[in-house]
Amino acid sequence: MVHALTEARRVLRPDGLLLDVRPAAVHRRVHLVHGAETRLLGVMRERFLDERASDRAVAAVLRSGLFTRVSRSAYPCNRVARRFVDFRAWLEGFAALQDLPSHAWLLRRVERALEGVSGPARIVVSAPVDLWVLRNGLR
Repeated sequence: MVHALTEARRVLRPDGLLLDVRPAAVHRRVHLVHGAETRLLGVMRERFLDERASDRAVAAVLRSGLFTRVSRSAYPCNRVARRFVDFRAWLEGFAALQDLPSHAWLLRRVERALEGVSGPARIVVSAPVDLWVLRNGLR
Protein backbone atom coordinates (compact mmCIF):
# COMPACT_ATOMS: atom_id res chain seq x y z
CA MET A 1 0.00 0.00 0.00
CA VAL A 2 2.95 2.39 0.49
CA HIS A 3 3.59 2.06 -3.24
CA ALA A 4 -0.07 2.84 -4.00
CA LEU A 5 0.04 5.95 -1.81
CA THR A 6 3.30 7.05 -3.43
CA GLU A 7 1.74 6.65 -6.87
CA ALA A 8 -1.45 8.42 -5.81
CA ARG A 9 0.46 11.52 -4.78
CA ARG A 10 1.97 11.78 -8.28
CA VAL A 11 -1.48 12.54 -9.72
CA LEU A 12 -2.46 14.96 -6.97
CA ARG A 13 -1.89 18.66 -7.27
CA PRO A 14 0.57 20.16 -4.82
CA ASP A 15 -1.37 20.50 -1.56
CA GLY A 16 -4.06 18.22 -3.07
CA LEU A 17 -6.09 16.03 -0.74
CA LEU A 18 -6.30 12.26 -0.66
CA LEU A 19 -9.27 10.60 1.06
CA ASP A 20 -8.54 7.18 2.52
CA VAL A 21 -11.83 5.50 3.45
CA ARG A 22 -11.77 1.92 4.71
CA PRO A 23 -13.11 -0.36 7.42
CA ALA A 24 -11.66 0.28 10.86
CA ALA A 25 -9.86 -2.51 12.70
CA VAL A 26 -12.83 -3.02 15.02
CA HIS A 27 -14.73 -6.28 15.35
CA ARG A 28 -18.13 -6.18 13.69
CA ARG A 29 -21.11 -6.51 16.01
CA VAL A 30 -24.21 -8.39 14.92
CA HIS A 31 -27.55 -7.24 16.30
CA LEU A 32 -31.14 -8.30 15.85
CA VAL A 33 -33.52 -5.35 15.56
CA HIS A 34 -37.22 -6.03 16.07
CA GLY A 35 -39.47 -3.05 16.54
CA ALA A 36 -37.83 -0.76 19.10
CA GLU A 37 -35.74 -3.60 20.57
CA THR A 38 -32.08 -4.12 19.63
CA ARG A 39 -30.29 -7.22 20.88
CA LEU A 40 -26.58 -7.98 20.51
CA LEU A 41 -26.19 -11.51 19.15
CA GLY A 42 -22.43 -11.72 18.78
CA VAL A 43 -19.13 -10.13 17.87
CA MET A 44 -17.28 -11.40 14.81
CA ARG A 45 -13.78 -12.84 15.09
CA GLU A 46 -11.59 -11.04 12.59
CA ARG A 47 -7.84 -10.85 12.07
CA PHE A 48 -7.53 -7.34 10.55
CA LEU A 49 -4.42 -8.18 8.52
CA ASP A 50 -5.31 -5.79 5.67
CA GLU A 51 -6.52 -3.03 7.97
CA ARG A 52 -3.34 -3.08 10.05
CA ALA A 53 -1.15 -3.20 6.94
CA SER A 54 -3.00 -0.14 5.62
CA ASP A 55 -2.54 1.66 8.94
CA ARG A 56 1.22 0.94 8.79
CA ALA A 57 1.42 2.20 5.20
CA VAL A 58 -0.33 5.46 6.08
CA ALA A 59 1.98 5.90 9.08
CA ALA A 60 5.02 5.30 6.82
CA VAL A 61 4.05 7.98 4.27
CA LEU A 62 3.24 10.43 7.06
CA ARG A 63 6.66 9.84 8.68
CA SER A 64 8.41 10.25 5.34
CA GLY A 65 6.69 13.58 4.68
CA LEU A 66 5.03 12.42 1.46
CA PHE A 67 1.69 13.37 3.06
CA THR A 68 0.56 15.33 6.10
CA ARG A 69 -2.50 14.44 8.09
CA VAL A 70 -5.36 16.91 7.85
CA SER A 71 -7.85 14.85 9.86
CA ARG A 72 -8.92 11.39 10.88
CA SER A 73 -12.40 10.38 11.95
CA ALA A 74 -14.59 7.32 12.21
CA TYR A 75 -18.17 6.93 11.04
CA PRO A 76 -20.69 4.22 11.84
CA CYS A 77 -21.45 1.81 9.04
CA ASN A 78 -24.30 -0.68 9.17
CA ARG A 79 -25.04 -3.57 6.84
CA VAL A 80 -28.69 -4.59 7.11
CA ALA A 81 -30.18 -7.94 6.11
CA ARG A 82 -33.93 -8.44 6.25
CA ARG A 83 -33.71 -12.19 5.65
CA PHE A 84 -31.51 -14.84 7.26
CA VAL A 85 -30.53 -16.20 3.84
CA ASP A 86 -29.11 -12.78 2.89
CA PHE A 87 -27.13 -12.52 6.13
CA ARG A 88 -25.77 -16.04 5.69
CA ALA A 89 -24.69 -15.32 2.10
CA TRP A 90 -22.92 -12.12 3.19
CA LEU A 91 -21.22 -13.76 6.18
CA GLU A 92 -20.03 -16.80 4.24
CA GLY A 93 -18.67 -14.62 1.43
CA PHE A 94 -17.01 -12.20 3.83
CA ALA A 95 -15.44 -14.99 5.90
CA ALA A 96 -14.07 -16.66 2.76
CA LEU A 97 -12.70 -13.39 1.40
CA GLN A 98 -11.00 -12.53 4.70
CA ASP A 99 -9.91 -16.14 5.40
CA LEU A 100 -11.67 -16.05 8.78
CA PRO A 101 -12.31 -18.95 11.10
CA SER A 102 -15.77 -20.49 10.93
CA HIS A 103 -18.62 -18.30 12.09
CA ALA A 104 -21.12 -21.18 12.12
CA TRP A 105 -21.74 -20.36 15.79
CA LEU A 106 -22.94 -16.91 14.78
CA LEU A 107 -25.21 -18.28 12.05
CA ARG A 108 -26.82 -20.65 14.57
CA ARG A 109 -27.25 -17.83 17.09
CA VAL A 110 -28.90 -15.53 14.53
CA GLU A 111 -31.15 -18.31 13.26
CA ARG A 112 -32.29 -19.18 16.81
CA ALA A 113 -32.94 -15.52 17.60
CA LEU A 114 -35.07 -15.13 14.48
CA GLU A 115 -37.14 -18.21 15.40
CA GLY A 116 -38.27 -16.45 18.57
CA VAL A 117 -39.43 -13.31 16.78
CA SER A 118 -42.85 -12.70 15.28
CA GLY A 119 -43.10 -10.16 12.52
CA PRO A 120 -40.36 -8.40 10.58
CA ALA A 121 -36.86 -8.17 12.02
CA ARG A 122 -33.54 -6.90 10.74
CA ILE A 123 -30.08 -8.35 11.19
CA VAL A 124 -27.66 -5.45 11.52
CA VAL A 125 -23.88 -5.80 11.24
CA SER A 126 -22.17 -2.68 12.54
CA ALA A 127 -18.59 -1.47 12.54
CA PRO A 128 -16.98 1.91 12.01
CA VAL A 129 -15.35 3.15 8.83
CA ASP A 130 -12.15 5.20 9.12
CA LEU A 131 -11.75 8.36 7.06
CA TRP A 132 -8.27 9.82 6.76
CA VAL A 133 -7.78 13.12 4.94
CA LEU A 134 -4.15 13.46 3.82
CA ARG A 135 -2.52 16.44 2.14
CA ASN A 136 0.05 15.89 -0.59
CA GLY A 137 3.44 16.90 0.76
CA LEU A 138 4.69 17.63 -2.79
CA ARG A 139 5.29 21.35 -3.25
